[in-house]
Amino acid sequence: MITRDKTNFTENDARVREKLNANDRPVQQKGSALYNSSRMIRTGPVDFDERIAKHEGGIMALASREAVTMPPTTSIINAIRTMTQNGFRRIPITDAGTNRLEGIVTSVDIIDFLGGGSKNLLVEEHYRGNLLAAINSQVREIMQEDVVSIRDNADIGDAIKLMLEHNTSGLPIVDSGNRVVAICTEKDLIRFAAGITSTETVSQYMSRKVMTTPPDTTIGEAARIMIENGFRRIPLVNNGKIIGMVTASDIMHFLGKGSAFDKLTTGNIHEAFDEPVLSLVSKGVVKTSPDKDMGEAAQIMIENNIGSLPVMEGDFLVGIITERDFLRSISE
Repeated sequence: MITRDKTNFTENDARVREKLNANDRPVQQKGSALYNSSRMIRTGPVDFDERIAKHEGGIMALASREAVTMPPTTSIINAIRTMTQNGFRRIPITDAGTNRLEGIVTSVDIIDFLGGGSKNLLVEEHYRGNLLAAINSQVREIMQEDVVSIRDNADIGDAIKLMLEHNTSGLPIVDSGNRVVAICTEKDLIRFAAGITSTETVSQYMSRKVMTTPPDTTIGEAARIMIENGFRRIPLVNNGKIIGMVTASDIMHFLGKGSAFDKLTTGNIHEAFDEPVLSLVSKGVVKTSPDKDMGEAAQIMIENNIGSLPVMEGDFLVGIITERDFLRSISE
C-alpha cells in the first residue's frame, strides 16, 4: 500500500497554480461575480487561487467527504449492488473496526472478475465455473491491495502528481492512522478547474490513436477489449461515424440492475454478456473539436457527467480527450 504524506508539497502545488495563473496565459472564468450586502459587483478573472480561498486548504478543499467504504468480508455481489446504486466507480475497502485502508475495488476489477480478464480465472479455477458461488465470495478476493492513497494534509498539486505517476483515477484520503476520511477523484479535480480559460486546446493533449469497436460487438467482448488494453472506455463506430461511448462503469452498472442483475445472481451472466454493447448507449454523443479550449472542454464533461469526449472534425473521429489528459494539462 502506497501512502503519500505531506513532506514537501508546496512546490508541487505552486507549479499547478503557476500553470493556471501564468501572466502570459491569462486565466479567467466568464460571468464571475461577487456579492456584498447591497448589490452584485461584477469582477475580473476568477483564478485558481481565488477558488482555493473559498475552501479550506489542500486536497480536502476538493474531496468527497462522505466516502463510502466497505469491509473486505463484503460479498462481491453486494459490492456490485452498492456501486451500482450509488453510481460509484470505486470503493475503498477498510477494516470494519478501525476503518483503516486495506484495499480498493473498482468497476474495472468487477468486469475483469465477471469475464473480461485474468480475475475471471478465480471463477473458472477456484469455483470451477460456478459464478453464483463466486459472486457470493468476499470482495477481498478481487480487491487491489497495493492501493495508492494520500494524507489529508496533502496539497492539490501532489494529488495530481500522484494520480499521474500511478495511473489511478481516484485516491482514498487517509489520516495519520491510515483511516479513510474522504476520497478525491479525477472528476473532483476537473470540476474545480472547469470553465477556466486556459488558452490550451484539446488538440495539444488528446490521444490521436483511438481503438474503436462496432456497435454489434457483445458486451463481453467490449469488456475484454478494455481489460486487455488497459482502457476504461471505448468508442462505438459504425461506417466511420461514432454513435456512442461505453465505459467500464457502464458495463458494471448494467450488470448490477434489472434483468442483467437477475441473470448474474442466477449464474447466467453469459446471457447478459452476449447482448450488443450498443444497448448500453442511452444518450447521444457528447463531443468536442480539436480547437476547443481545455477549460471549456472540461466544463462540457462536468455538465454531462462524463469522463471523456470524442474529438471530431466534421463527421470524423480524430482523437479522444479524457480526465487523465486534463490532469496532464494542469500539471505540465
